[in-house]
Amino acid sequence: MHLLVFILISVVLFGCQQDEQSMNEVKNKQASVDDKEEMEVNEQEQVDQPEEQQQEETDKEEETETTNQETNENNNETTNNGLTVVDNPDSIEVFVNKQRKLPDGWNPKNLVVPNVPFYFDENLPKKQMRQEAATALEQLFQAAEEEGLALVAASGYRSYERQKTIYEHNVNTNGQAHADQFSAKPGTSEHQTGLAMDVTTAEVAFALEQSFKQTNEGSWLAENAHQFGFIIRYPEGKSDITGYAYEPWHLRYVGTEIAQEIYERSITLEEYFGFGY
Repeated sequence: MHLLVFILISVVLFGCQQDEQSMNEVKNKQASVDDKEEMEVNEQEQVDQPEEQQQEETDKEEETETTNQETNENNNETTNNGLTVVDNPDSIEVFVNKQRKLPDGWNPKNLVVPNVPFYFDENLPKKQMRQEAATALEQLFQAAEEEGLALVAASGYRSYERQKTIYEHNVNTNGQAHADQFSAKPGTSEHQTGLAMDVTTAEVAFALEQSFKQTNEGSWLAENAHQFGFIIRYPEGKSDITGYAYEPWHLRYVGTEIAQEIYERSITLEEYFGFGY
């Protein structure tokens, strides 16, 4: 009897131990699953975080690159002192004024000496013009001569260095305000383009002065220069647009088509291109 009771108690205790062990195994398995899922979540978060940071860094890089590109484009358009640098200096339609300058170190090509009378004999650079403009000037002078007029060339091409000397001399002699009315700062002068020529006549002692307008040569030039592709670059009553005082002696070659339109509309080169100074 006692032996039977002992056996029954042993069976019950063994069964309880088995159940507890099974429950522990289940708990351990569940814990392992939970740990694994948590680890996977943590790993996913660790993967997602660098991707977000990488995207933010990429966006910042693209933003920086865009800003630099815009800055470079602006730098291509202006110099440090705010002047626009022209992008077509070799064209006969190049447009320079007090706010628009030629590229640093640029010089015109195909400079020649037109076959026209000058008031001096020395073979100086200021006798030169670009080939196309020089040929047109010869035709203009020939037409004036056929009308019994005696135009004389005074000053054509000027280098940057020469214009700098002239401008500084005018400032030292007449003051800044006066110089800026008649003389261009280096790099902004039409004479450097090789497309401009100052002309005069013996009646005004070959001077470059506004009284040239009253001479027969000056009057004829104002009415006929456009036929040969030239304009009076700084016309009377337009100084608020051009930035310069009236210069009846200053011819600028732009080609017959543009010159004709400017003459017919009585406008300036600034107005033609839609820019002020």
